[in-house]
Amino acid sequence: MFEQSVPVVEVGTVPEDGYVLDVREQDEWRAGHAPQAVHIPLHDLAQRAGEVPRDRQVYVVCRVGGRSAQAVQALNEAGWKTANVAGGMQAWALAGRPMEAEGGAEPRVA
Repeated sequence: MFEQSVPVVEVGTVPEDGYVLDVREQDEWRAGHAPQAVHIPLHDLAQRAGEVPRDRQVYVVCRVGGRSAQAVQALNEAGWKTANVAGGMQAWALAGRPMEAEGGAEPRVA
C-alpha cells in the first residue's frame, strides 16, 4: 500500500481544463482516454518528467489508481504538484466524463 501522503482527488473535481497525465500503457491509452490528457507511460516517466509542467496542478490517472499513485509520489518528491485521481479511468468513465479513443473506435477503459 502507498503512504497516506499521496494526495488524492475525486474524478468530479478535475477541472475540464486541468492538466491530466495518463500513465497507462499504449494499448490502454488507445482504447480510451480523457480528451485533454497527456500520455506518458509510467515506465517512461523518469526520462520524460521534464515534459510535465511544474507551474500548475497535475492530475494523474491510470486504470484504477495504483500506477498513478506511484507517479504522484515520485513527482511530488521531486518538486511537482500532483494528485492521484481516485479510481482512475474506471471512475472517470463511470462518472460520465468525456473520453475518446484512437482510430475512431468507441472509447472504453482497457
